[in-house]
Amino acid sequence: MRSVKSLIVAGAAALLSSSAFAADLTVPPPMYPPPPAAYGGWYLRGDIGMSNQHVKNLVFTQPGAYDNEVVSETSSFSSAGIFDLGVGYQFNNWFRADFTAQYRGKSDFTGLDMVSGTGPFAGFYNNDNYTATKSELLFLANAYADLGTWWCITPFVGAGVGMARVTISNFTDLGVNNNHGTYFGGPPVVADASAGSASEWNFAWALHAGLAYQVTPDVTLELAYSYVDLGDGVTGPVNSFDHATYVNAPPFKFHNITSNDLTLGVRWNFDNPPPPPPLITKG
Repeated sequence: MRSVKSLIVAGAAALLSSSAFAADLTVPPPMYPPPPAAYGGWYLRGDIGMSNQHVKNLVFTQPGAYDNEVVSETSSFSSAGIFDLGVGYQFNNWFRADFTAQYRGKSDFTGLDMVSGTGPFAGFYNNDNYTATKSELLFLANAYADLGTWWCITPFVGAGVGMARVTISNFTDLGVNNNHGTYFGGPPVVADASAGSASEWNFAWALHAGLAYQVTPDVTLELAYSYVDLGDGVTGPVNSFDHATYVNAPPFKFHNITSNDLTLGVRWNFDNPPPPPPLITKG
């Protein structure tokens, strides 16, 4: 009987000892890193797109050019390509800013003036047909608010301010003074003139809105709309084709050039911290 009790006690002691030893060998669960903090860092960007441009009016700046006259004008620009590069910084998930340098390709301009006289010149009228080309360099400092992400799409709004260098080239004015003979004698006069290229620097501003899609942690695509105010454009001195009517006359001025732009862009984040190394456990 005593031998049976001794055997039971010895077995219980061995079982407790084995359990304690097994507890000492238990591998603790792996420690996972905390979620990454909100991203912030430098990025490069590039965009291509098309412009849809407008001008408020076109004015011959020679004093007295439109005295006693009423001018009815129609004008338009053709679409042109847009290319830009920039560098920016993402401060957090909601706010970023960048600086962009943009080349806006040559856009063809056509315009028509219907000019009629008033007062003692009532009944006098003439037509002017204008052509020109226009291009710009645009430098903007922009700030954006990212409005949260839904289904991998992030809408955003933004604004920019900077400078625009507007260049007007190949300007021509082909016109006919139809009632010239009524007041000055002789047949109708063909008043043809041209002007050389000239550039003007202006204050410029823009409003932006669009959608961003993050392809990878380092690459984001953007589809954006921008309203851009480019300021004014000016031609070189005006010279008539007969080298007599106008000789180095004051230029024509394009007042208040604006554009509705649509662009497709990519942002490359080159300051994103690398992901943590994979966890390795030994068992």
